[in-house]
Amino acid sequence: MMMMTKWKIGTRIIKTAVGVALSVFLAQWAGLQFYTMAGVLTMLCIQVTRKKSLQTSGKRIGACFLGLLLSFFLFDWIGYHPATLFLTVIILLPLLVKLRLQDGVTTSMVVILQIYTQKEFTIPLFLNEMGLVGIGVGVALLMNLYMPKRENQMSAVQQKLESNFALILREFAVYLRRGESEWDGREMLETAELLEQMETMAIQNMENQLFRKDDDYYRTYSMRAKQFELLEAMLPIISSLYEQVPHAERLANFLDKLSEQIYDDEHAYVLLEELREMRKMHKTQPLPVTRAEFETRASLYHLFNEMEHFLMLYREGKLQQRAV
Repeated sequence: MMMMTKWKIGTRIIKTAVGVALSVFLAQWAGLQFYTMAGVLTMLCIQVTRKKSLQTSGKRIGACFLGLLLSFFLFDWIGYHPATLFLTVIILLPLLVKLRLQDGVTTSMVVILQIYTQKEFTIPLFLNEMGLVGIGVGVALLMNLYMPKRENQMSAVQQKLESNFALILREFAVYLRRGESEWDGREMLETAELLEQMETMAIQNMENQLFRKDDDYYRTYSMRAKQFELLEAMLPIISSLYEQVPHAERLANFLDKLSEQIYDDEHAYVLLEELREMRKMHKTQPLPVTRAEFETRASLYHLFNEMEHFLMLYREGKLQQRAV
C-alpha cells in the first residue's frame, strides 16, 4: 500500500503566495500594463534570507534597466524586427554576465519582449515597466522583512552536537582503559551531518541580520567544526594504542572530565593546564626500549598535541567574541 506523503506549507510558500497576489493587485490597481509581471518579479525575489533577497532584487532591477536601455537604442534605430531581437539578446546576455547580473536575465527578457510586442518605446511605456519592477521588487522585500525565528531549532542542533562530542570522548576513554570497545562510531557520522545543518542555519542567521558582520552562533559552529576535525584525527591514534599506555587511567579520567565539561568553555583553561602537567609527567618516563613502546609513546605525544589544540580552540573563540 502506497504511503501518503505529508503535505507541508512552509513560511516561504505563504510569503510567496501573499506577495504575488499583493503585487498583482497593486499593479492592476495602478492601471499598469502587463501587471502580472509584478507577481513574477515578487516570486523570483523572495529568497531564504534577507541578504539574498536584497542581492537578487538589486540584480533584477539592474538587468531590467539594462534591457530597457538596449530596447530603446536598438529597436528605435533598427526597427522592430526578429533580427533586432536576435541582436538584442546577443548583446544583452554577455553584458549581464560581465556585470554579474545574470540572475536577472529572465526578467530583462520579459521586459524586452513586452516592448517588442508594443512596437514602440515611449515614456509612458518606460514608466510602466519601471512601475512593474518597483512594485514586484518592493513587495518581495516587504514580505522578506518577516523571517521566522529559528533559535529553538538552532539550540536543539547545538545541544545534540555537544552531546555527541561528550559521548565520543567517553568512548575514547573506554578504549584507553580496556584496550577495546564495542562502540560502532555512529555518532561520528551523525556529528558530521549535524555540523552541515548547523552551518546552513548559522549562515542563514547571519544573512538575516543585515547590520551585523558576525554572529555568535556561527562562531560556535566554526569552533565545533574545527574541534570535530581534531576528534577525527584522535580516533585512529587512540585505536592504534594496543600496548599498555602509561598513565592510561589518568588520561581516560581526563577525557571523562572533558566530556562532562564540553558545554562549559570556562573550564577549558583549567583542563588545559592539567593536560600540560600530564604531558610533562609523560616526558619524565624512561626512554622506550622496544619498537612497540616507541610507537606507543609517539602516538601519545601526538594525542596530547591534538587534545591541546582541542582545548585552545575555546580560548580562540573567547578572544573572537571579545573582539566583536
